[in-house]
Amino acid sequence: MHEPNDAPKSMTLTLYLRLATMVFLHYFVWSCWYNTMAVYLGKLEFTGTQIGLAYGTTAIGALVSPFLIGVIADRYVSAQRLLGVLHLLGAGLLWWISQQTTFGVFYPSLIVYTLTYMAGHGLINTITLTHAPNPARWFPIVMAAASAGWIAAANVVNFAKLADNNGMFTLACGVAVAIALYSFTLPNTPPKGDAGPVSAGKLLGLDALKLFKDRSFAVFMVCSFLICVPLSFYFTWTGAFLSEMNVADYASKMTLGQVSEVGFLLLLPILLPILGAKRIMILGMAAWAARFALFAYFHEQPTATWMVLGGILLHGMCYDFIFVMGRMYVDKAAGDSLRASAQGLHAVFTLGAGMFVGSWLSGVVAQNYTNAQGVHDWKSIWLVPALMSAALIPIFLALFREKPAGPPSV
Repeated sequence: MHEPNDAPKSMTLTLYLRLATMVFLHYFVWSCWYNTMAVYLGKLEFTGTQIGLAYGTTAIGALVSPFLIGVIADRYVSAQRLLGVLHLLGAGLLWWISQQTTFGVFYPSLIVYTLTYMAGHGLINTITLTHAPNPARWFPIVMAAASAGWIAAANVVNFAKLADNNGMFTLACGVAVAIALYSFTLPNTPPKGDAGPVSAGKLLGLDALKLFKDRSFAVFMVCSFLICVPLSFYFTWTGAFLSEMNVADYASKMTLGQVSEVGFLLLLPILLPILGAKRIMILGMAAWAARFALFAYFHEQPTATWMVLGGILLHGMCYDFIFVMGRMYVDKAAGDSLRASAQGLHAVFTLGAGMFVGSWLSGVVAQNYTNAQGVHDWKSIWLVPALMSAALIPIFLALFREKPAGPPSV
C-alpha cells in the first residue's frame, strides 16, 4: 500500500470518496434525531427542562470524549477500528433509546450514546488528516461532506414523516450500523504510540490556561462560552417552534442553514483580511441576536415566512463567524507549542460547558413560558437569547483587542 502522500494522482478521487463517505455517514446519524428530537419528546410529555437536558447530552459527550480519544486512540487501537466499534455500540444504544418513553431511562441512555458518538468527531478528523495527500487542501473539502450528510438526513426524516416519532432513532440506528461496518474498510490509522504520562490537564487542554494572561484571549474565551449559552436555544427549540407554527416541511427548511454555512465558509477567507477577526466575531454575535429576534416576531406574524427563512439562512454567519473564526483565532494566539491544548480548551469552553449550560437554561426558560395547556409563549422564549447575544457585543467590543500582527492566517 502506498503511503498517503505517495498516492498516485489517479487514486486521489478514490481516497476522497472513501473519506467523504465516512464523514457523510457520521453526520447523517446525528442529523437523524438532533433537529427534531424536541418535537418527539414533547409528544412523550417531557417537560421543557427535561428536553433542554436531553439536548445537553452532546455537551457532556464533548467534555468526556477527549479522555477516550486521548488514551485509547492515541495509544492502543487504530482510529478506524475504534470508530467502527463506537458506532456499533451506538447503534445498539440508539435502538434501545427508540424504545424508551420515560425520562428516567431515556436521559441516561442518551448520555451514554453521546459519549460514543461525540468521540467519533476526533476520530474522523484523525483519519482524514493522516491520509489526505495534502491536508491543508483536502480537510475542508472532505469536511464539506458533513453538511451534505446533515442535509440528506433531515430531508429523509422529513419526507419519511419521522420528525415526531421514534423512527428518527431507528433510522439513525440503521445508518450507525452502516458506518460501523464501513469504518473497518477505511485506511489503517494506527495509534501514535505516545507513551508519555496521561493527565486530565493535557487531554482537556488545561495546559493552555497560561494564555489567559493575555486579557484579550481571556475575554475571547469567556465570550465564546457565553455566546454558546443563547445559541443552544436554536438547536434545542427551533424544530418544536416551527412545528407548532405549522411551517410546512420544517425539517427540510432547517437544512437551508447548512447550505448557508457552506456559503459563508467560502466568504470567510475573503472577508478576514478586510474586516479582521474582531469585526467578524462581532458580526457573528449580531447575527445570533438578529436570528432570535426574527423568530420572536414571526410568532406575531405567522404569514411572514421570510422571517423564518431569514433566521435559518443566517446560520452560516452565526456558526462560521463564531466557531470557525474562533478556532482560527485560537490557532494564531496559541502558536505551535500550545496549539493542540488551546483547541482542546476552546472545545471544552464552547461545545462542552457553554452548550451544556445553554441547553439546560433553554429548557428552564421554555418551561417558564409554557402555560398549563402546553402552549409556548415563543416571543418571550426567543427574546431571552436575543437579548443575551446582543448584550455580549458591547462587552467584546470594549475589552477585546486584536493584536497588531493581524488576523489569523487562512
